[in-house]
Amino acid sequence: MQRRYTVLSAAGFWAVFGLVSGIQVWISMITHGHSVPLLVGYYVLVWEAWVLPTLGIIALARRFPLIPLRRVAVLGHVLAAVAVGILHGLYWVALLVVMRPYDRMSAELGQLNIREVISARLPLEIGLYLIVLGLATAADYYERYRERALRAAQLEASLADARLHALELQLQPHFLFNTMNAISALVRNRRNDEAVTMISGLSDLLRYTLDHAGDQQVPLEEEMAVLQRYLEIQHVRFPDRMTFSIDLAAEARRAAVPVLLLQPLAENAVRHGIARSAAPGVIDIRAFRSEGQLRIEVFNSGSMVAPSTDAGGIGLRNTRARLQHLYGEAGTFELASAGSGVMASVSIPWSEVA
Repeated sequence: MQRRYTVLSAAGFWAVFGLVSGIQVWISMITHGHSVPLLVGYYVLVWEAWVLPTLGIIALARRFPLIPLRRVAVLGHVLAAVAVGILHGLYWVALLVVMRPYDRMSAELGQLNIREVISARLPLEIGLYLIVLGLATAADYYERYRERALRAAQLEASLADARLHALELQLQPHFLFNTMNAISALVRNRRNDEAVTMISGLSDLLRYTLDHAGDQQVPLEEEMAVLQRYLEIQHVRFPDRMTFSIDLAAEARRAAVPVLLLQPLAENAVRHGIARSAAPGVIDIRAFRSEGQLRIEVFNSGSMVAPSTDAGGIGLRNTRARLQHLYGEAGTFELASAGSGVMASVSIPWSEVA
C-alpha cells in the first residue's frame, strides 16, 4: 500500500511538472503556431520518465542514507546523479527526434550535438536528483521519528497498564487478608452464623474481582453494588455500632470508575471510623455529577488518623496512585475532617461505560 502510494504520488507530481513546463514553453513560443497537444504532451512524457529515477533515488536513500555523512554514500549518490542525468538526457533527445514537438522547427538527429545537449542539461538533472534525494531523506527521517515516537507511546502505555495492574494486585491481598482476619475473629468468638454470612459475602466480592480482572473501568452502579455487599459484611462485625447509607444519583449509574475504587475508601472508613470507637458510628456515601466531573464522597463518623502502613493506609495511597495514572491532574482525592467526622472525596472526569 505504501509503495503504491509512493508510485502514484511520483507519477502525479511529474505529470503536473511536465504539464506546467509544456504550457510555459508553448506560451513563450505562442507566435510560432506549434500544436498545443503535441508540445505539451512531449513535455509531459519527458518529465514523466522521472518516475523511475525518483523511485530509485528513494530506494538508494534508504540503502545509503546521507545522515550521517559517509564517503561511500556521497560517492554513490554522485555517480547515480550523473548516470540519471545522462540517461534522461538521451531519452530527451530520442523523444525530440521521434515526436518533433516543434513541427518544422524541430531539429533532425544529424543536426544535434548530443554531447553538448546532455552537458547543457546535466546541471538541471543533477539539481533535480538532489531535490528528490533531499525530500526522500526528509521523508525517511520523519517516518523513523514517527515510528520511534509511536513505539515510545506504546511502551509508555504498556508501562502505565503494568503499573495499574500492579496496584490492583497490591490492593486485593490487603482486602482479602483484612476480611479473613475479621472472619477469624468471629469464629474465635463463636459467632459462627455471622462468620458464614461474611464468607458468603467475601465469595461474592472475590467473584467480582475475578470477573473484572484486567478491566480498568466499570459502571459505578456495579461498583456501588459490590460496595454495599462489603458494607453488609462489615455490618455483621459491628451490628450495634455501624449504620450506612448509599445515595447514588440516577444519572451517575452508568458513570465509568476504576475497578475497586471505592473499596479502600470504605475500608478506611470502617477501620478508623467504626472499629476504633465503642460508640455507634455512620458511613454515608454519595455519588453525583458536578460540572463535568463525577464526584464521590465517603463520610464516616470519627476523627482523622495519621497515615499508616496498614491495609487502610496502603489502600489510600493506592487510590491516589491509580487516579494519577488514569487521569493525571484531572483526578483528585482528598481526605479531610468534616464536622463530626471525616470526608474522603474523589473527583474524576465524567465518562460513561460503552
